[in-house]
Amino acid sequence: MLIRQGDARDSRLDRKLAFALAAVAGGLNAAAFHEVGFFSANMTGNVSALSSLLAMGQWANGLGYLAIILAFIIGAMVSTLAIGAGLRRAIVTIYARVILGEAALLALLGVSRMALDRAAGVPLLIIGLAFLMGLQNAIVTHISNARVRTTHISGMSTDIGIGLARMLDILRGKADSVDRGEIMTRLNLHAGTVLSFLLGGIAGVLAWRIVGDLCFVIAGLVLAAVAATSMQSGAQIISPNDPLD
Repeated sequence: MLIRQGDARDSRLDRKLAFALAAVAGGLNAAAFHEVGFFSANMTGNVSALSSLLAMGQWANGLGYLAIILAFIIGAMVSTLAIGAGLRRAIVTIYARVILGEAALLALLGVSRMALDRAAGVPLLIIGLAFLMGLQNAIVTHISNARVRTTHISGMSTDIGIGLARMLDILRGKADSVDRGEIMTRLNLHAGTVLSFLLGGIAGVLAWRIVGDLCFVIAGLVLAAVAATSMQSGAQIISPNDPLD
């Protein structure tokens, strides 16, 4: 699911990628919030909180939210630079390699969190996860030509509403049914991604309650498995008609 890119991908690959990575992102986001009370991937909420604090003159408190936002942006920037360098060198497994890097950093973050004092580890956890979520979002945006976003739930919810409205018009005979298949494909992708994020969040909180910060290491292993599977596929000869992901 991390080899083919752009128009060479079909809806099946987009769904597999979106559902897997959205579940992991949802788990990380919810587990971190359950533990320390901050969302690492909700940039809309973080920017709103920053603007509120700045308006009230609480500049020092606002610096924390600014750091989260910048970490997310830097993560996306680092991901894009790595992908660009890999594509220029014709490395077909570059997306999988960046995901593998994310997995390693996530596991390291979990281990570091367990080794640090609980209070001292809060900034590291939130900033680190924001960086990794930005990195992951950039990967799926590039590989899918922006069809897939793993943490942009507000945008996907908007797309679901638009798609449902268009389907309703078609069913009422108010619009041409020629785009019905494409609309349903996008609805399935966006609805499934939101559901995966939700279920991943539930699993992430439950995992944190059972194993604590080890859940971040486990999430890293899941990402590593996804990357390893794609890298194994990428090692084979890729032709337009093969079933590789």
